[in-house]
Amino acid sequence: MDELLQFAITGVTVGMVYSLIALGFVLIWKSSGVANLALGQLVLLSSWFTYGMLVQAGLPLWLGFPLVILFSLALGWMIERFILRPLIAQPILSLITVTLGVAYFIEGAVSFIWPKSVAALPRIFPQEVVRIGTAVVSQEYLWAAAISLVLFILLSLYFKYNKMGVVMRATADDQLAIQACGIPVTKIFSRSWMLACMLAAIGGILMSSIGGITFGLAETGLKAFSVVILGGLDSFLGAILAGPIIGLAESLGGGYLTPLTWPGIREVIPFIIIIIVMFVKPYGLFGEPRIERI
Repeated sequence: MDELLQFAITGVTVGMVYSLIALGFVLIWKSSGVANLALGQLVLLSSWFTYGMLVQAGLPLWLGFPLVILFSLALGWMIERFILRPLIAQPILSLITVTLGVAYFIEGAVSFIWPKSVAALPRIFPQEVVRIGTAVVSQEYLWAAAISLVLFILLSLYFKYNKMGVVMRATADDQLAIQACGIPVTKIFSRSWMLACMLAAIGGILMSSIGGITFGLAETGLKAFSVVILGGLDSFLGAILAGPIIGLAESLGGGYLTPLTWPGIREVIPFIIIIIVMFVKPYGLFGEPRIERI
């Protein structure tokens, strides 16, 4: 019972970070219909850039973190402006393939700039452990969950009350109507990529504070993709709720199945869930089914 509570708490908290990263994927998909296959590499790059600011450059936290956020916003703007915007009106497969090329380019650039295989960020959160019932949890997990929850709330308020947030929601429903209102859709695309990169950066920092920085962080994007598949490609609510489910399944499976199967079962579980969901409910838990006329 003690192990179950321990696995459940760590799984749900890590799953909330997956949800945060997955929201960036949903943002881009809803606004432009592009599947961002470079999501994991954006997490990886942001984590190593944070290491460069805080450890290599020796900047204090109050200065290093804002620079990381500004870097992620600038990166999102540049990707959309100089790589994706010239491909507007091209087949959607071309846009998706370009994001795959961006992923490989970022991964190569990261391995060239930071050839280390493992690194650690300085202590961001308090080191004292917290006891929740019989479970002993590091504060990194709790802070990651709390920060993710706060960002979920802020984003919800942004999309509900902020003028640009409302426009982004409307763009997801009908791009032609937005263009008819005189609002440049390309501006919405840029804003979506900037927000997605910012969420990837924050998610990368939270994941790095929990498990350190490795090139395996690129797989976090694939796990976030499994969150999107489970929750629904076009559902913010689905992304928020599916993350803890994926994290819980990963934690419980890794804790209980590893002694019975093989050590890598934990990393495979999110992709097993993808396969099951695609067979049972292809549009995800909260995705909107699309009916096409023949």
